[in-house]
Amino acid sequence: MRWDHLAENPAAARNAALFDADAVTTRTFDTPEFRGITFHEVRARSIVNRVPGASRMPFEWTVNPYRGCTHACVYCFARKTHSYLDLDTGLGFDSQIVVKVNAPELLRSHLGSRRWQGEHIAMGTNVDCYQRAEGRYRLMPGIISALRDHANPFSILTKGTLILRDLDLLKQASQVTDVGISVSVGFVDHELWRTVEPGTPAPERRLDVVRTLADQGIGCGVLMAPVIPFLGDQPAQLRATVRAIAAAGATSVTPLVLHLRPGAREWFMAWLEQHHPYLVRRYERLYAEGAYAPKWYQRRITGQVHELAQEYGIGPTRPGMPRRTSRPEPEPLAPEPVVQTGPTQLSLI
Repeated sequence: MRWDHLAENPAAARNAALFDADAVTTRTFDTPEFRGITFHEVRARSIVNRVPGASRMPFEWTVNPYRGCTHACVYCFARKTHSYLDLDTGLGFDSQIVVKVNAPELLRSHLGSRRWQGEHIAMGTNVDCYQRAEGRYRLMPGIISALRDHANPFSILTKGTLILRDLDLLKQASQVTDVGISVSVGFVDHELWRTVEPGTPAPERRLDVVRTLADQGIGCGVLMAPVIPFLGDQPAQLRATVRAIAAAGATSVTPLVLHLRPGAREWFMAWLEQHHPYLVRRYERLYAEGAYAPKWYQRRITGQVHELAQEYGIGPTRPGMPRRTSRPEPEPLAPEPVVQTGPTQLSLI
């Protein structure tokens, strides 16, 4: 295993290791939720990662306390990153989890550096920071506390219900900085969920997170991702999903069609061959030009979802708009009643 090549991308790996090979402790836990999973505890050298300039992501900095993910989503684009460690991008990605145990202290040190300008930090953009491992390692409370103490804006994207454990910290952070929360729910079809996202909470449990955050005054958008061609893209399926998202009180919904990067593509196509062999040729044609579905298909899905969002009273997100929980306005000097406004619409990280 190439621990000296543990970097966010191959170019970074060529420059410097993120931690020493002798700083790795490998553990297994004989409990039902962790059976068959190996954890590689590391002391990382850095934790704030710069997004490559060629990326389509609308943010520049990320924090990823874990690598590999027990959500085991068959389509996960981050699978390729496990190959940098000579780890398997299939079952290995689902069961060999790298835990950066010093992530909170590293982040606090980074935020206190004179060189840091307080830019937005996105989390959950590579693997889910609220996957099952977080229940044991509890890295996120320290991470959120550091961001709160430095009033540094941040956003979290998750499929995990464990985020509600940190609700008080999120509320505290939202008092001093911009906080954006999004939950990923691509579909509400249970049969599809059980086969493509076997390690995640059920879609309705994720929507319960949206509902709870809304009830606590923390606006939460939904990333409707992925919309899976030929399996989750029928009009009735899209309608059921958007209707459920609206009922949960989401401030916005943003559809994202399945994309199949190298590493994820091979694993997903093997899954497709096993579960839906009649679709293999259709996928080969649809994704013949690369990782992304054709523009005409993406526009069709986006248009349908936006129409449904308008029908159900939630707006699509607009490019360039950060999803955020706004800081409260100062109290008026006069003892007049304060008019309560609705939540700010959030948008895709």
